[in-house]
Amino acid sequence: MKIQTKWFGEIDTTEDKIITFEKGIIGFEDFKKFTIVVDAEKESEKRRTFAIISHPDAGKTTLTEKFLLYGGAINLAGSVKGKATARHAVSDWMEIEKQRGISVTSSVLQFNYDGYCINILDTPGHQDFSEDTYRTLMAADSAVMVIDASKGVEAQTRKLFKVCVMRHIPIFTFINKMDRDANDTFELLDDIENELGIATYPVNWPIGSGKEFKGVYDRHTRKVMTFADTLKGTKEGSEKIIDIDDPALIDEIGEEKKSILDDEIELLDGASAEFDMELVTKGELSPVFFGSALTNFGVETFLQHFLKMTYAPMARKSDIGMIDPFQEDFSAFVFKIQANMNKNHLDRIAFRSICSGKFTAGMEVFHVQGNKQIKLSQPQQMMADERKMVEEAYAGDIIGIFDPGIFSIGDTLTTAKDKFQFEGIPTFAPEHFARVRLIDSMKRKQFVKGVTQIAQEGAIQIFQEYKGGMEEIIVGVVGVLQFDVLRFRLENEYNVEIRLENLPYEHIRWVENPQEVDVARIQGTSDMKRIKDLKDNPLLLFINSWSVGMVLERNPGLKLSEFGNN
Repeated sequence: MKIQTKWFGEIDTTEDKIITFEKGIIGFEDFKKFTIVVDAEKESEKRRTFAIISHPDAGKTTLTEKFLLYGGAINLAGSVKGKATARHAVSDWMEIEKQRGISVTSSVLQFNYDGYCINILDTPGHQDFSEDTYRTLMAADSAVMVIDASKGVEAQTRKLFKVCVMRHIPIFTFINKMDRDANDTFELLDDIENELGIATYPVNWPIGSGKEFKGVYDRHTRKVMTFADTLKGTKEGSEKIIDIDDPALIDEIGEEKKSILDDEIELLDGASAEFDMELVTKGELSPVFFGSALTNFGVETFLQHFLKMTYAPMARKSDIGMIDPFQEDFSAFVFKIQANMNKNHLDRIAFRSICSGKFTAGMEVFHVQGNKQIKLSQPQQMMADERKMVEEAYAGDIIGIFDPGIFSIGDTLTTAKDKFQFEGIPTFAPEHFARVRLIDSMKRKQFVKGVTQIAQEGAIQIFQEYKGGMEEIIVGVVGVLQFDVLRFRLENEYNVEIRLENLPYEHIRWVENPQEVDVARIQGTSDMKRIKDLKDNPLLLFINSWSVGMVLERNPGLKLSEFGNN
């Protein structure tokens, strides 16, 4: 491997050589140690990790596919709905996703483009799976917000946007589906600014929409990009770049379109916010791009600008302060657990975001929550459900590690001498509850294993009677569709049939100070129910919010919380 160094120029590290400079001689062994640090930093600087967020059906998964197409990770892009082609989207790997044409779980995809190593976190758009999305956003350094050009900002976009704002990460906006009749472009920008409270800067500008969508104008280069047919978006397609002042542009887009474009550019230059990279980095200004993921219009342009505007992995918050991604000590946290990605093995993969240092296969690290040294076996990089073994990875990378059942969401792993924990990932309060009963009691063992594993993924939350065991369980979910996913996965992955009985509870509270109060003696209301989670933490269920206030009033000293912490 050749490496560019500050003092020695380009050095081939495979050659055993002695390097001489002013202060004497250093042997190859010393040099090798030096290059490892340089190499890790250099590799981390190439990393870009971003999450794609949107309201359902805005075209988020299709956009992900097109990134992979341009990165050479796939040769033919699939369709989420599967109409134009027989392929399903790469990121929709679960059987239920292929059947319904929606994403129900986050997937991790990695590809290389123009010297960068890009990790994409494709998240479910449907609000019923929003908890998975919230957790995934904890692992991202930036977010790409996909908006449907004919609908503008929708409900789920608002929710996810708030999580991005909480984390102060850069937010890039891709206004999609310009190949369909779209809302007025200025109105779309106003909608983003008014609904989300973030300033916008259009990096490029669309020329027409629907069948009249001719291409995009780049404000920086002052050039218009038009696109050739991309075989319904399955191939990259060719593009034509024409200067705004070139008379040939009128031949390409027509005189009327050129006149409208000139007026819009003039208005835009006079009215839009100034571009400020510092505000972008803080998540206060969103660069906006226009295009059509379905037909590939504007996708590569967006990718190129995005890579120029984003930085290497950012520092992460821990209980001892910020952890620098370029420090030598390895550290990572678990943000997602997925069981049964491989149907043949029914295994569990713990996804972790590397926050600092270099990872090597088989390395020993300290598992902070488990309080012991462990060896990280079977490290894998993912392409949805396809995986390849990985020998090394760097800060900014997402890797999957075989989990024998020891990891939980939010766990910290490190090689640092001074042990620390990254900040916990919040557990969101479920809004729907059901009692789960097993139809065939002979399959008790598979049932307990199935619900426990799916719960550890964070897709559902499992509760037991306060004084009981796993004989009867209560399942809590953020959205009712999760019940369908639970039933489907138990039947297909664990061969277990269940009956769900909906419960009337709508509010749940974690008891914050169980050491100070006797949970069994809490003076409750008629609609209150005592339960516990899998870690034996006590919780209270209520049918209405009035009861929550009443219980707090009746029990001085009792502290209740709407969030748990992983």
